Amino acid sequence: MVSAARIRVILRRVPILALAIAVLAVTIAGTFHTPAMAQEESRGWSLRDLLFPRRYDRVEPPQRVQPPRQIQRARPPKPKARKPRAAPRPPAEPTTPVVQKAPDARTVLVVGDFIASGLAEGLDAAFAENAGVRIVVRGNGSSGLVRDDVYNWPEQIKSLIETEKPAAVIVMLGSNDRQQMRVDDVREQPRSENWTKEYERRTDALGKAIASTKVPYLWVGMPAFRVAKMTSDMLAFNDIYRSAAEGHGGEFVDVWDGFVDENGAFVISGPDINGQAVRLRTDDGINVSRAGKRKLAFYAEKPLLKILGLSTPGGVTTAAAPAGAPVEAPAPAAAPIAVDRTVPMLLSDPALDGGSELLGAALPKKADRPGERLVVEGKAPAASPGRADDFSWPPKVRPATAAAGNDTTTAINP
Repeated sequence: MVSAARIRVILRRVPILALAIAVLAVTIAGTFHTPAMAQEESRGWSLRDLLFPRRYDRVEPPQRVQPPRQIQRARPPKPKARKPRAAPRPPAEPTTPVVQKAPDARTVLVVGDFIASGLAEGLDAAFAENAGVRIVVRGNGSSGLVRDDVYNWPEQIKSLIETEKPAAVIVMLGSNDRQQMRVDDVREQPRSENWTKEYERRTDALGKAIASTKVPYLWVGMPAFRVAKMTSDMLAFNDIYRSAAEGHGGEFVDVWDGFVDENGAFVISGPDINGQAVRLRTDDGINVSRAGKRKLAFYAEKPLLKILGLSTPGGVTTAAAPAGAPVEAPAPAAAPIAVDRTVPMLLSDPALDGGSELLGAALPKKADRPGERLVVEGKAPAASPGRADDFSWPPKVRPATAAAGNDTTTAINP
């Protein structure tokens, strides 16, 4: 049996044997190393090299090689696409304060077709601040004087006036009357001879019916339209309306110039009541815009103010009257007083102002004035001797004393 001392000796030599085996293995591995390592100068191996290898013996992990950065030129920023500018908004129209109408407010009745309804809107805006005036519209958009089977204005106007009891009536129609009209069971073409006679009769009947109610009224004429034929017909209609209104105590209001240019041609846009360029008509060339409605009312305001006894649309009534009572037409203005003309000035007056003396000076008698003697008697004033206007012959000589006293020159001796 192996003794304990022998075992201890063997255990002491085991590390040495393990170290020897490790050195032998490293030596054998060095023989089969890479060619690059074989070319290096052989240095002897030691225990230090085994336990603490040198830097070049260490296996470093491969480093990631970054490619060289490419120099990029700074590109100019792309211009931002500009958004298209929105169309400028039209200036907001000033809002008119709504005034509650008084219970005894006077009524203005507006009758007619769809153009009359627009006129009523304009008048309503004009008198919005007047609590004593109420605008009432009783129009029929498709009505006229031709199709009395649709609406008969001469027959209906009396009942409307009795119901509303207006202080004034405003009539405006005719835009729907360019069509055939039945006359004695015959369809007559517009503007034919028989058609015109019947149309005048119906217009006259409407004016007569309004006049019978003893209510003052205005008949507003038609404006121009885009269609040339329609415009020429409206001119003929306005002559008929004027004749009917003035023949029965009414007043005709001409609005033609407000909706044409300087050449008398139809315009879509034009000046409003403040002189600003606005759109007066719609695209169809028939209907009236909001500004156009206000302009129609502008033409009717002045004669309407006279009937109502007002100075302005928002003013106070100068002559009070009960609601619904008819208002008499204003009396014609008195003839102006003759004013004597100023006496013309005489061309012979030296100062052309009636005198040549200062205030307080004693004036000569009128008969002794040189100008009066020249004009009345034809005698020129005597000229002073030796003066430029002395044409006497032989020339008169001034007295020596006077000449010497007035002579201020100094003689120069040679």
